[in-house]
Amino acid sequence: MRAFLLAAAVLASQPALAQVANNWDAPRDSEAQPVADSGGKTKDWRPAALNAAFAKQIERDLASRQARLAIVFRSGRPRAKLPEGIRYTHGAFWVYSEVKGADGKAYKGYAVHNLYQGDGKSLPITRSYLKQDFPIDFISGAAEDDVAIIIPTPEMQRRLMATIASPTYETMHVADYSLVSSPFDPSRQNCTEFVLDVIAASAWQTTSYAQVKANLKAHFQATPVRTGLFTRVFGPMVDPRLNLDDQKGEIETATYESISAFMTKNRLSETSYVLTRSDWHGKK
Repeated sequence: MRAFLLAAAVLASQPALAQVANNWDAPRDSEAQPVADSGGKTKDWRPAALNAAFAKQIERDLASRQARLAIVFRSGRPRAKLPEGIRYTHGAFWVYSEVKGADGKAYKGYAVHNLYQGDGKSLPITRSYLKQDFPIDFISGAAEDDVAIIIPTPEMQRRLMATIASPTYETMHVADYSLVSSPFDPSRQNCTEFVLDVIAASAWQTTSYAQVKANLKAHFQATPVRTGLFTRVFGPMVDPRLNLDDQKGEIETATYESISAFMTKNRLSETSYVLTRSDWHGKK
């Protein structure tokens, strides 16, 4: 009991990792299905038509660049409530393909391939699953009026699409979830680390998860997450998604910035940029 009270007092006094956990990219008002990083269907402060318009804006932008596959990132929480150095909290693959509409007809458009964490009801929040949904689902979970986009080279787009369509895609999935999972440890994963692992498997053309981790340890520079010693020790007592037992030394994770830098350095991407919503400048 004394340890718990000490943890609560320390965590209340510092604006670090454990305090922002509840403001991370978690569902604001989830329905019965598992969701993660405020993916899936959540109640949003924007009218649905504006979310649909932004989703379509992104699709048109990607199509104008002839991107068959892009990696898109959004923030599911206001940036003021995120840890220092973290601007986007969810990343996913947008793949141009044939998708089935609500009317049952087939349409050409972008399908979104995500890793989502559980909602604590039908799936524990410490577990994750893979799901394909659509741009409107992705944008409905955004708390900011912009997304970050990485467009891989044509060859990497081809490799990534092949990986997503193969058993390797699921091989890269680790169901044990952590908000700040280490990209160098195979025991836990979050959505951005999953994106990185799929990129690595495609770049090195390997089906071995152990080889992916070994290669990343040698070639990937992770994003440090600034947090104090007491947060590291007592964080899991406050939020089980903050399990840090996969971290060795400095707490590090994969982010849009570190993934973009890795792909640029290794000539795996054509461009990286931020796209701002063009049709809405209202207050939250």
